[in-house]
Order: sequence, then C-alpha cells, then structure tokens
Amino acid sequence: MRRRMRWWKVLGLAGLAGVAATGVVVARAERRRRAYTPEEIRDRLRERHAQATRRSS
Repeated sequence: MRRRMRWWKVLGLAGLAGVAATGVVVARAERRRRAYTPEEIRDRLRERHAQATRRSS
C-alpha cells in the first residue's frame, strides 16, 4: 500500500513539473512576440502577404 502511494506522489510531482515547464515556454514565446514594434509586425505581415499572393498567382 505504501509503495503505491509513493508512485502517486512521484507521478503528481512529475505532472507539476510539466505544467511549470509549459508555463515557462509559453511565457518566453509571449515575451519574444511582444518584442516586435508595430512597424515590424506590419512589415512582416506585408511580406508574408506578398509571398502568399506570388505563390497563388
């Protein structure tokens, strides 16, 4: 009975570590996304639009 309880604890801690790691990855991506200026975003969108229209023509 004790051994089974220990496995649940290990499994719970592993799940908690996974949730924390996912939060770190999401926060890092959000920080990177917000680092762009509005002009940079517009330029990148225009560039992507031009590429998409060239491919479809």
